[in-house]
Amino acid sequence: MSGSEGTAPRASSGQRSRLRLIVIQALVFSLLATLGTRLYYLQVVSGEDYQGRAASQSIRDIVVQPQRGLIVDAMGRPLVTNRLTYVVTVDTTLLNRYADSERRAVLRRVGRVLDLRPRAIERSLVLCGTEDAIPGRCWNGSPYQPVPIASGISQEQALRISEQPEDFPAVIVDQQSVREYPSPYGINAAHLLGYLSPITSDELDAAERDGDSSVNGASVVGRSGVEKTYDAWLRGQPGYQRVAVNSKGQVLGDVSDLASQPGDTLVTSIDAKVQGVVEKQLHEMISIARATRDPVTKRNFEADSGAAVVMEVDTGRIVAMASQPTYDPSVWVGGITSAQLERLYSEAAGTPLLARAFQGQFAPGSTWKPFMTAGALTNGYGTDTVLGCPSAVRIGNRDFHNHESAAYGSISFARALEVSCNTFFFQIGMRYWAQYGSDPADVDAKDPLVAEAKTFGFGSRTGIDLPGEASGRIADRKWKRAYYRSMKDYYCGISGKPQDADTSDFVYRFAREFCIEGNYYRQGDAANFAIGQGDTIVTPLQLARAYAALANGGTLWEPRVGKAVVSPEGKVIRRIKPVKAGDVGLPDSVLTYIDEALKGVSRVGTMSWKLGGFPLDQVQIRAKTGSAEVYGKQSTGWVASYTDDYVVVMMISQGGTGSGSTGDGVRAIWEALYGVDGAEVDPAATLIPGVTQSDALPRFGRDGSILPPAREEKE
Repeated sequence: MSGSEGTAPRASSGQRSRLRLIVIQALVFSLLATLGTRLYYLQVVSGEDYQGRAASQSIRDIVVQPQRGLIVDAMGRPLVTNRLTYVVTVDTTLLNRYADSERRAVLRRVGRVLDLRPRAIERSLVLCGTEDAIPGRCWNGSPYQPVPIASGISQEQALRISEQPEDFPAVIVDQQSVREYPSPYGINAAHLLGYLSPITSDELDAAERDGDSSVNGASVVGRSGVEKTYDAWLRGQPGYQRVAVNSKGQVLGDVSDLASQPGDTLVTSIDAKVQGVVEKQLHEMISIARATRDPVTKRNFEADSGAAVVMEVDTGRIVAMASQPTYDPSVWVGGITSAQLERLYSEAAGTPLLARAFQGQFAPGSTWKPFMTAGALTNGYGTDTVLGCPSAVRIGNRDFHNHESAAYGSISFARALEVSCNTFFFQIGMRYWAQYGSDPADVDAKDPLVAEAKTFGFGSRTGIDLPGEASGRIADRKWKRAYYRSMKDYYCGISGKPQDADTSDFVYRFAREFCIEGNYYRQGDAANFAIGQGDTIVTPLQLARAYAALANGGTLWEPRVGKAVVSPEGKVIRRIKPVKAGDVGLPDSVLTYIDEALKGVSRVGTMSWKLGGFPLDQVQIRAKTGSAEVYGKQSTGWVASYTDDYVVVMMISQGGTGSGSTGDGVRAIWEALYGVDGAEVDPAATLIPGVTQSDALPRFGRDGSILPPAREEKE
């Protein structure tokens, strides 16, 4: 048998070719079937979805910021309005499509036009919360929203960018509304009005959680003043515009839009005419004080700050309120520089951002004495009480004096208020201390004078509709114990080691005494409290409200700046009515007695030399002056005064005596309020028609515009 026996015959070459062809045909048909199935899926099953995605890549949503509501005075005079300004933004989603070299080139070209460093622009485009973000410079809005990089640019700069879109892809120039301050009658009112700044990422997150659609990443919100308190009314509702764009980000046309809703108008109780007079007088009094020599220190008065308040007696509404130093509110418009912000907080510049009228806290001095009189007359003393007014009273091992060591013999409460006798009120405080709390460590001892001060609202916020109000301080036994516990380690640390060259004899001696018995409320503390000295501090606003209670029969009002909210269509949607906070609960006989005594201060007392020739028979001013001594500083000067209509309070820190530093300014304010010229009263010359404001509001048109008054004002 041969070698090939038992094996299968081999396929011919033709058969192998036909087999390969069949395999190839099967593969081709399989690929075609797969491709057909995929095309069917893409075009039929998912066609609409992909069509929508493709369309969305050529559509941009642009947030249209609303125009913020106006702020006007009680007569409708604009205090804060809006103006259009050019704003440059960068669409980062489009810019990031370019290569790094082209991206840098675009930013360089933009920087040359806007006079900005490309690096600074880069930093402003970084999303807050990312690795390269720099707080305060990063973008805290949506990553899909154009990022603003400059505002307030010139028309020439705007045209250079907008007319050459091929050189500035992803760069948008638009006009937006920003705040403007018309300053009627030259007013500043910065601390009343407040300012705006961009919303933070935390605030935006909170708004999104609360379902608040009135803000977005490019929103600005109120940070102080009525801009903050009434921000929800003023901010309006943003709109949204959908536009078609090409691959370079150039707008091809509108697709759809939702119009923004302007903010509401806030009507305030401020009267711009009165505000202008108050600001002018405060500034002049401070300038005069700085040019006046202090007889004690033998150098000019520092007069480092001051405040003035005009309040309606029967409502608590604020008619005018000024603080010095102040600042230009427009500094915040378009963004504030680091240098500008540093100055606003700078102690060397006087901390201009601090509103002295309701955030500043000062020893009240003798303006405190009417409230101590009220406490005494309802706790054992009577209107017929007579006490001595010697030139000095010895407390412990030290003599406490009257101003210029004057003595007035045996006098009544009324006469003690007229001449501002310290030694009279020292005796009141000392007797209560001896009667109720001679144990200096007893923090629960009764103190009628402390109780009366708290009844008049001191030591607590007034509730004014402005943020950041200070509460003042009642330096009673409980406060002194708490202060001792907080400072014991510090002073004991000083006294527990030998005195060094940097520690004065006074400080070293004080530290030793404080370490041993700094929690003791001694007779001297009670005496100081009775005349508004020591550690008790108040705000000018608190003092104004308390004097209003003396004037109106005992009602404490929550002060208000806001008066009404008006819609963009001119409809009143909210009236902000006065709120009664409490009642001091004094008998009419006591209120009448104090009222007559304070008339005496104006006629024959410490304020009389500043009111010579004033028609007090027609405009009955009640007043109290005060000079508060502060360790290491010059005296703080006060005048607190009122009529049946208004309270006027003015103070100057380190300005000297009360009437000497502020008396002329207070008189000028009263003259303006009542139309006083010399010894005559001209009702037609009053700053406010009818002397006092009514509940009537300015007239608004259907478009929200402010209409002129029914009768023209006499300017």
